[in-house]
Amino acid sequence: MGEVGLGINAIPFLIVIGLFLGMMLALMVGRYLGRRHPSDEMASARTRLTAVEAAIFGLLGLLVAFTFSGASSRYDLRRQMTVDESNAIGTAYLRLDLLPAQAQPALREKFRRYLEARIAAYRLLPDIEASYKQVAVATSLQPEIWADAIAALRESPPQATVVMIPALNQMFNLATSRAILSLSHIPLPILIMLVVLGVACALLAGYVMAGISTRFMRVHMITFALITTITVYVILDLDYPRFGLIQLDFVDKAMLDLLARMK
Repeated sequence: MGEVGLGINAIPFLIVIGLFLGMMLALMVGRYLGRRHPSDEMASARTRLTAVEAAIFGLLGLLVAFTFSGASSRYDLRRQMTVDESNAIGTAYLRLDLLPAQAQPALREKFRRYLEARIAAYRLLPDIEASYKQVAVATSLQPEIWADAIAALRESPPQATVVMIPALNQMFNLATSRAILSLSHIPLPILIMLVVLGVACALLAGYVMAGISTRFMRVHMITFALITTITVYVILDLDYPRFGLIQLDFVDKAMLDLLARMK
């Protein structure tokens, strides 16, 4: 893996570690502030602020659900589009049989090289630099495949043009769609708001736990901060598949099987 890939791969860890430390600090600050007030005064304030705390914690839960739903939808779309691109390349490859026999070997070889580059572009992640090189290889092959196909279609029956051109268009369009989708992630303002809300909820939780003994308080603090940060990490990992624990290697099998059939 390249240095660029490692740097991007470390971002989710840095975010969740920072969130965990920030929440632990907020819990301790909140507890300190709570202990500065008399117990009877704090109990009265606690009763009045229950609705405010419930609203803020509810907002955190809503934002977590929203970001998880978006990450999950994009994950499913990435998986489906990988299969769709594999099917599109396979369909276009099969329709090469409609072209003149002398034009087929060169085109089939370019199809194999194109598919190899498309597979490598995603399987090399999180090495961004190496992935971009393979994307460039595939992109450079697109006009060559198109030009060779158009030249061969001039010597083919009209029916070949009707089925070949849409197949090539679909194959190239899906490559572009996957490239754009790979850049689609949780918007930065929403991610920042999620972190800020987590810290704010930790501050309120620490204030409420001011009257709890240190032994029980420590368990609650660590559990609350740990569960929240793990949840945020899972969301980020789901939104950046191939960069962390969540992978899409099982989906690549469709393209690998197609490449094996081409050879």
